Amino acid sequence: MAGKVFSGRYTAEADDEVIVFLIGMRVNKWLAIHKWLPVFLAMPAMVQELYTQKDRGFFSLENFFNFRTTLMIQYWRSGEELYAYARAPKHLKAWKNFNRKVKNNPAVGIYHETYKVKDGDHEVIYGNMPLFGLAKAYQHVPVLPNTVSAKQRLGKKQEERDVASLK
Repeated sequence: MAGKVFSGRYTAEADDEVIVFLIGMRVNKWLAIHKWLPVFLAMPAMVQELYTQKDRGFFSLENFFNFRTTLMIQYWRSGEELYAYARAPKHLKAWKNFNRKVKNNPAVGIYHETYKVKDGDHEVIYGNMPLFGLAKAYQHVPVLPNTVSAKQRLGKKQEERDVASLK
């Protein structure tokens, strides 16, 4: 589903820090389907759980696929909530299954990266796009005269902090 396209230029605002979590897998040996397919099939149930239990700190995600690699970008309210989900039953079960069935077998690779982005230390622009990425996870707002350039968008929160410190 493509979603409604918002004509014009938009940006995203987040009130606090943003946790950006990248997770995915890489098929290293296509013929070892019995190794990589269970890893691939474990993710949809966890994604469904995240969307039905949004009180866990998960906001949204984007999925990407290429010839060998999947990439999922997730947006979270806090690192603590992300780590708590990592210890939740559904995720722990998938992780234990992976270690039991695959572990050091080179047929399939997995990865994740976690980034803690401080309040205002991000810059985004969307032109003629449906809700996507940070704007889908947080707040989708039109570009204003004071947020026209990337430099303005990136420096907006710092400027607000500087003004507040003068008061």
